[in-house]
Amino acid sequence: MTIMASAPGTPFYLDPTFWVAVCVILFLLVLLWKGAFKAMGAALDERAVKIQADLDEARRLREEAQALLASYQRKQKEAEDQAEDIIQQARKDAESMAARSRADLKNRLERRAAQAEAKIANAEKKALSEVRARAAELAVSGAEDLLKSNLSSSDHTSMVKEGIAGLGKALN
Repeated sequence: MTIMASAPGTPFYLDPTFWVAVCVILFLLVLLWKGAFKAMGAALDERAVKIQADLDEARRLREEAQALLASYQRKQKEAEDQAEDIIQQARKDAESMAARSRADLKNRLERRAAQAEAKIANAEKKALSEVRARAAELAVSGAEDLLKSNLSSSDHTSMVKEGIAGLGKALN
């Protein structure tokens, strides 16, 4: 159906479709005359400017987020490096402490061994002196018994004189 089609025998100006078309055309002309299209164009331009500003803001925020991400990644890397340094230092400290502990233990063992050897040497000297003293006592006792049983009083006197003379030589 065409816009200007009318019923057969009816003039076109009596057809309602004609008048609707005229009204629409008049309405569009009034809008054009009043600047509605300019206002719609300005609104669309304003909307385009706002969208461009939003895009620029989004681009700026994205760049800022990327910079912030890079900063956090650098900080994370620095923290990992610092943690690795701390671990290495802790290992060095542990090795140093272990070496000092081994050296300290070795020194204590050597000191205790020396003390034990000194105690053993003292005990040997003491035992030897006790054995000598006991041997001397036994020798003196045996000699006394022997002298009492076999020697006469004149032999005793001569032995005492010889002992006194020998004592004088030993003291000088």
